[in-house]
Amino acid sequence: MTIPSVPAAAAPLRDDRRVVLVVAILSSFVVGLDSSVVNVALPAVRDELGGGLVVQQWTVDAYLVTLGSLILVAGSLSDLFGRVRIVTWGLVVFGLASVACAVAPTGEVLVVARALQGVGGALVTPSALALIVAAFRGAAQAKAIGAWTAWSSASTILGPVVGGLVVDGIGWRWIFVLTAVPIAVTIPLVRRISSEVRVGPRARVDVVGAVLAVVGVGGVVLGLIEQERLGWGAPVVVAALVVGGAALVAFVPWERRTAAPLVPLELFRARNFTVGNLATLSIYGALGMVFFVVTLFLQEVWRFPAWVAGIATLPPTVMLLLLSTTVGSVAGRWGPRWFMAAGPAIAAVGALLMLVAGDEPVGYWWSVLPGLVLIGVGLALMVTPLTSAVLGSVPQSEAGAGSAVNNAIARIAGLVMVALAGVVLGGGVGVAGLHRAMVVMALLLLAGAVVSAVGIRNARAEYGAANAS
Repeated sequence: MTIPSVPAAAAPLRDDRRVVLVVAILSSFVVGLDSSVVNVALPAVRDELGGGLVVQQWTVDAYLVTLGSLILVAGSLSDLFGRVRIVTWGLVVFGLASVACAVAPTGEVLVVARALQGVGGALVTPSALALIVAAFRGAAQAKAIGAWTAWSSASTILGPVVGGLVVDGIGWRWIFVLTAVPIAVTIPLVRRISSEVRVGPRARVDVVGAVLAVVGVGGVVLGLIEQERLGWGAPVVVAALVVGGAALVAFVPWERRTAAPLVPLELFRARNFTVGNLATLSIYGALGMVFFVVTLFLQEVWRFPAWVAGIATLPPTVMLLLLSTTVGSVAGRWGPRWFMAAGPAIAAVGALLMLVAGDEPVGYWWSVLPGLVLIGVGLALMVTPLTSAVLGSVPQSEAGAGSAVNNAIARIAGLVMVALAGVVLGGGVGVAGLHRAMVVMALLLLAGAVVSAVGIRNARAEYGAANAS
């Protein structure tokens, strides 16, 4: 099933297209930036607040746990209360939490504030993309999603550059103040959108499903991170893994029987939705690990200053900005299948190139740099077609839920791989750990490529009809 090809007048936000696109890009940019900008600040956070690798992991994952699990609830809230309203709420919560992060006196306070940031991010993310789906149709929609994808994805990789300059210049706390700037610009723009989009009242928000999702994801991540400090046999680790696993197992049966499911399971009847989300699981798991590990490696092993490490990880951003909009337009005409297959495969080659990296920083030029360039090319080829394939397989009325599911899977995949970083790295960052991480990343990317090549269907007739509108 694809988004129905309907007359342009049926787009409820047609008159607000430009504002909607800017709001969607800025909102998602803030969320993506904060997902990654903190990576380059982790050594400085550890030096000031202590806690070692465990605090570093939780500084990243506390944000991703609430973002990844509550994003499903936000999809339902978006459909129920309106996408413009939910975006506004999310930006306000995000801004307040950013201030709390900036003034955090201890690692524990920072982790709690990061979790609150994730709540705001969860409210913003599905509604921002659903606004684009509501405002645009046909080829214009594919191009708009391409622009949104380019900037949203670039923000997650641009973060280390901005963060590095801020950390070395005025201190790590200011990276959280930085996020208030686009928020201050975006909220007035949201108020300029003249109409609201809501699907209609549902019986209720799935509170039980939300609790199961948060406990399930949070418990598993808690166990994976704390095992590094306490060991696999520690009661806290065992209990967290058992409770988290049990909650995840109970989630699907509950969703099948509840009247207003957090995840509408009927969406998975669409082949491209199911396959696209499987590809998302492996691809974004790989990406979550690579940028966490590479950023730490450059600073803690090669001793790059934070701003140099940020610039050193810039190539994927450049590739995304140069290629994503064009790829979105071409994939809109030809279908997503081979873009989704080729992109991860090229990125996997980039990951394997980093196996050449050794103890000497000069190795950056023939290992990390070309590897990151290929990863960027792969990202540009796959991200927009992947988003279009997933959202193009659900009806517009379910765009909020469909976007929420896909974003949740992407965030959860990344946070689980960051949680596993201690296992893969062997408890610390080093050359051998980097090599293991790159092998794991390459295998995950290749799995995503195979799943896409075998499972995705282009449905050319449907794409042609959509583009003709």
